[in-house]
Amino acid sequence: MKRPETIGPTAAIEPAAVSPRLHRIVEIDALRGFALCGILLANVLVMSGLDGLSGGSAGPTASGLDQVAHWLVMALVQTKFYLLFSFLFGYSFTLQMDAAERDGAPFAPRMLRRLLGLFVLGALHAVLLYPGDILTTYALLGLILLAARAVDPARMWRAALRVYGVVAGLYLLLGAAVALVDTGESDEGLAASAASAAELTTAYRGGPADVVRANMDAWSDILVGLLMMGGMVVAAFLAGFVAGRRRLLADTGTPDRTARLRRVCLWGLAVGLPGGVLMAAGTVGPLGARWEIPAFILGMLTAPALSAAYASGLLLWFTTPRGARLAARLAPAGRMALTNYLAQSVVMALVFTGYGAALYGRVGAAAVLGGTLLFYGFQLAASAWLMSRHRLGPVERLLRAVTLWGRPAPRG
Repeated sequence: MKRPETIGPTAAIEPAAVSPRLHRIVEIDALRGFALCGILLANVLVMSGLDGLSGGSAGPTASGLDQVAHWLVMALVQTKFYLLFSFLFGYSFTLQMDAAERDGAPFAPRMLRRLLGLFVLGALHAVLLYPGDILTTYALLGLILLAARAVDPARMWRAALRVYGVVAGLYLLLGAAVALVDTGESDEGLAASAASAAELTTAYRGGPADVVRANMDAWSDILVGLLMMGGMVVAAFLAGFVAGRRRLLADTGTPDRTARLRRVCLWGLAVGLPGGVLMAAGTVGPLGARWEIPAFILGMLTAPALSAAYASGLLLWFTTPRGARLAARLAPAGRMALTNYLAQSVVMALVFTGYGAALYGRVGAAAVLGGTLLFYGFQLAASAWLMSRHRLGPVERLLRAVTLWGRPAPRG
């Protein structure tokens, strides 16, 4: 259900622009680095075979620790970081526009090439590694930003609110309909679900051809997910674009900005945390299966509030000495977030599918998430090492070459 180069449009740090824009760029990259961890935690539940298990199930061991780990990810992570990346995509779109203007280059052809490059990478990613790819979604929905880029920020903000309002209304109607209807499955339905899960497990534990076939078979579910989340992503795109045009993440440390971020953080926590708790209660437990879909929908509708609380809270923290050190550790991973995102899928495929260890459905949630955090720590260290020696990550360099239709200049 990913930006100097990252998942989606990004602003490369040009040598002439480093001094006046460095702190703002570090903050944005640090937010991406943070979001990258959340994306990994959400995706690993799918890749390990744990996603979608309800009624308190959290893997083969189903220990209390597994239950708690799975519940926390559903409450605090699921859908929140997808939307944070979407907001950053919209924000970085404006930075790409600024970069094209500085270069004296037409923006539309440059961005069309970039979106096409993202789509191709995403399609390969979805077929070979992880069917829940976000790159193709961003490439397709990014065309909306391209078409609307000349719209006044005030009008675009109103459009973002309208899109969210329409989506929320449709979701609430769906949730109410499901809650009023008895969703208990028949014995035949339960048997069919069990058979489908067993078939999927066999495929992901099989050979590479079985994995690819399973990924392609999942496309219909992915299309449903795109329809479900597409409106929320577009609203986040538009909100991020407005923030970029108004430079709301710049001018750090000013009283007005600090007060605004505090308000957003407090209201976001007040709205988003209860929604996240409800989502976890419906999808993991203790609520019954009848409330799974309504609880998930309410959690998804409040997810933007928690995403905003995370972002505003971190931006406030980044202005402190400890927060600045945290931002410095997160920023390199954010600078090469596209490379890191794809590397995450490679490692998860090697661990959980027939490409490697084939541990799909064999490991509990606590072990899966603990190992995931360790791997993310490795990514932070590797990103810092690479970014100290190179201006771009390897996949970012490829995408930039496609965007500019030439080889990126060496680091200055």
